[in-house]
Amino acid sequence: MIVLLKNDFHHVRMLPCFPLAISYLCGNSFFSVPDIIQLLSDHIANQIAAGEVIQRPASAVKELLENAIDAGATEVQLVLKDAGKELVQVIDNGSGMTPTDARMSFERHATSKIRNINDLFSIRTMGFRGEALASVAAVAQVEMKTRKQDSDTGSQLIIEATEVKKQEPCAAPVGTNIMVKNLFFNVPARRHFLKSNTTEYRHIVDEFTRVALAHPQIAFRLWHNGAEQYHLEAGNLKTRIKGLLGNSYEKNLVPVEENTEFLNISGFIGKPEAATRTRGMQFFFINNRFIRSPYLHHALVQAYEGLIEKEAFPFYVLFLEIDPARVDVNVHPTKQEVKFEDDKLMYAYLNAAVKHALAKYNIAPSLDFTLSPEIQQLSSVQLPVTQDTKQETEKGYLFNTFTQRNQAHLAVKKDSLREWKELYKIADDIAEQQTQAFADAGNMVTAPSLHKEPETANAKSIISIQGSMLVTTVKSGLMLIHIRRAQERIWYERLLAEWNNGSTPSQQLLFPLSYETSPQDAILLTEALADLSRIGFDISPFGQNTFVVQGVPTELPAGEEKHVLDEVIEQLKHEAPDALARRSETLLANMARRLSRNTGGLQHQEGQQALIDELFACTQPEYAPDGKKVFTLVKKEDLESMLG
Repeated sequence: MIVLLKNDFHHVRMLPCFPLAISYLCGNSFFSVPDIIQLLSDHIANQIAAGEVIQRPASAVKELLENAIDAGATEVQLVLKDAGKELVQVIDNGSGMTPTDARMSFERHATSKIRNINDLFSIRTMGFRGEALASVAAVAQVEMKTRKQDSDTGSQLIIEATEVKKQEPCAAPVGTNIMVKNLFFNVPARRHFLKSNTTEYRHIVDEFTRVALAHPQIAFRLWHNGAEQYHLEAGNLKTRIKGLLGNSYEKNLVPVEENTEFLNISGFIGKPEAATRTRGMQFFFINNRFIRSPYLHHALVQAYEGLIEKEAFPFYVLFLEIDPARVDVNVHPTKQEVKFEDDKLMYAYLNAAVKHALAKYNIAPSLDFTLSPEIQQLSSVQLPVTQDTKQETEKGYLFNTFTQRNQAHLAVKKDSLREWKELYKIADDIAEQQTQAFADAGNMVTAPSLHKEPETANAKSIISIQGSMLVTTVKSGLMLIHIRRAQERIWYERLLAEWNNGSTPSQQLLFPLSYETSPQDAILLTEALADLSRIGFDISPFGQNTFVVQGVPTELPAGEEKHVLDEVIEQLKHEAPDALARRSETLLANMARRLSRNTGGLQHQEGQQALIDELFACTQPEYAPDGKKVFTLVKKEDLESMLG
């Protein structure tokens, strides 16, 4: 112990020994300063690393599969029990390890990939940190058997929570067989936060799919609870996509091949008709490593502009080869986030490559000759043609020009301006009549109250604004009603009543539909079949990743079945852990949103009045199922203030 007088303290506080425990005299007593910084034990350090690297069984699957690939395996088998919670086993025919290497592989930062700092900037292997096996062994019971080609015997190693229980020679085939049992057995809190077997298995299939796509030259097999789920032979990328994702993708693949001095791009994109409303069928690989990049995804989606709907996601499996020195993969423990030296150049190359592929295979935006919603809502389109308006139209210059043979090429006449004005005369007259009707109805209505039917005047007191809103007069001013949200509220309460009564009608299809999904989506859809049945769907599994739709809700427009199922799957992908109890509400809200897109009955004021009547018969007319406002009131005083 070092004892210092108070007056001498400032002379020695800079000595190297000062950080040690120091006691010095303060007044008539001694004051002790204890150490508070300590080195973590290997056991705790390994568990912290495991928390970063091994978050769930799928994390262990990813690390073990990548180790097998780095070992030069041509055949890899994955065996699971209880979605990996009880067992994750990976068997490969790779190079195997010596007894010393087998023991060293479980030490932190023990790696065969890095020798000096420059190696960090030229990484082409899957793993390189040397933390994978150490992290797995910190939170599981691990048994490994391995043998090299030139060794007569193999080596068996048993480890529990970083403690080596046994290492001895054993008989083993060439390669490595590693079993991870009872993941998080020594960290109960972590095990408690694991999701259901269905969810955890889906995450494993995600990782398996990414690794298998990146290496089509390697054969893969997967077993779960004793049943073989995948048997993928070695081949090319096209056959691997077909084997993993289903036959439906084969006919919709467009090859991409661009080679430049800066970047090489290869793989497949999907035709526009292969786009879905669900995420998950988008794969980027940088130097054969799967990555997530919203920035590059945006570049690809921009290339599809005009070809797919805004809510849709195109399919793609693209490999980008770039000098490792131009990309940093050492950003995140999962190595799925990267930084590029020149991200704008990457964006430009990728966007151009996809556009080139689409153009090369004659995939161009199709012309849409359907009328836009704005045009459809014009009174000149909606109102029936009378004999008077027909005769008035036939007198016009344009009618005669376009109905007489060889006259359409005539461009102008001296009085063309007057003739063009005639074309709009009828529509202007009708619009003026509607405006006058709106003004005359102002004194014929009384104020509405929430949760009650509004006491509007007659049908003339309602005006449609571009087909998206209705305006009706009330005693205190104006009411603006959002048509689509009003329909969503009405449909939601109808469906909810049918759900609660168990009486949802279903329309059986004359020709059943086939609905094929990705392996991950098939797991989710299977889980939701009971709920879908309660809203009118009759769906049954039909082979691997395929379902047959035999019945649909009676009110669902033809052709909307796939869109509804896509939205259901997307909802399940982003479902919160506690959302199971609210799944039915979200499902009904999605159905209500889909059914509310039919606005055919709102072209006439009788249908508009019926919509208002139904809305205010709802238990909660003010808000749509997603919480957005359905209508708002504009008071007469506010209108007057707008006009000064």
